[in-house]
Amino acid sequence: MIDLYYWATPNGKKISIALEELALPYQVFPIHIGRGEQFKPEFLAISPNNRIPAIVDHAPADGGAPLSVFESGAILLYLADKTGQLIPRDLRGRTAVLEWLMWQMGGIGPMFGQANHFVAYAPEKLPYAIDRYVNETRRLLRVLDTRLADREFVAGAYSIADIASFPWVVSARDRLVKDDFGYPNVARWLAAIEARPAVARGMAVASDARLEKMDDEARKHLFGQR
Repeated sequence: MIDLYYWATPNGKKISIALEELALPYQVFPIHIGRGEQFKPEFLAISPNNRIPAIVDHAPADGGAPLSVFESGAILLYLADKTGQLIPRDLRGRTAVLEWLMWQMGGIGPMFGQANHFVAYAPEKLPYAIDRYVNETRRLLRVLDTRLADREFVAGAYSIADIASFPWVVSARDRLVKDDFGYPNVARWLAAIEARPAVARGMAVASDARLEKMDDEARKHLFGQR
């Protein structure tokens, strides 16, 4: 059994999708990030960066004590290696998956996240910040669209590289560039992934684990830490 410490964000959905795709048994422990539950000592013991998601694997491959893993990219790689699925075993295939996994972690996640913050949550609309991050969102979508021009998935066969980017791109399509989503290869890729039953199940996990409203307490916990 795997414990999934979760909130319904793109990073959280990466892991629920992967667990469903890999048919691994798991139980969900919601961490209400708008109420500061990510700062509780028991959560920090497994996720020292006070961010979801995190997992605890009660049956690690080495047969030892339960193993905790934090950071969504590390969790995806851990689960793929644990099961031998969703990542190639050959050198070149594995390297391609790792490249695009790290591309998501270093690019799509931070940039889309900043764009969403300044578009939806910043108390003051700052045109420079909005343009900066929405333009970078569009640049990254163009990179992905070009990559998908001659292949079905980003690194050959469907893999954790696709799972890593998918929830973030869904969010961008629905919130950041919804009025001008001019990325046909990305749109085709999204449709193919959305049609997978395991993805639908993963996206629906703990769908009520969302911020009810961005009130002062949520802002304090999400944006006001010193």
